[in-house]
Amino acid sequence: MKTKHTLELADAKAVAAAAEAEAVKNHWAVVIAIADEGGHLLHLQRLDGVAPVSTYIAQAKARTAALGRRESKIYEDMINGGRYSFLSAPQIEGMLEGGVPIMKDGECLGAVGVSGVKSSEDAQIARAGIAALGL
Repeated sequence: MKTKHTLELADAKAVAAAAEAEAVKNHWAVVIAIADEGGHLLHLQRLDGVAPVSTYIAQAKARTAALGRRESKIYEDMINGGRYSFLSAPQIEGMLEGGVPIMKDGECLGAVGVSGVKSSEDAQIARAGIAALGL
């Protein structure tokens, strides 16, 4: 039988705090969503001034990164490269940069999705949050 690592609430809070610090440092209003390995929401944080739609987008990015076990940007690049049929993939809605999986020893523990600024900046915030775990 295999031992499996999982994210706990304390981990989600640490990721959220580090992601928030990165966003605040850069004066970026964003939503930060943290999901478990199945894409289920563990933590959601909406900073002041962000558009309400970013709440849905951040969650979709986190779910996509967790279920696919890869950054959501990969799907965006695939579609932009002409593979439009991928738009019909089931359960994957956040196919925009800004969803980053949380990986440990080759296993996906969950993901962080961020929305509210440029997609590359969303991803920067997500990575800063994940870095707090020291994986």
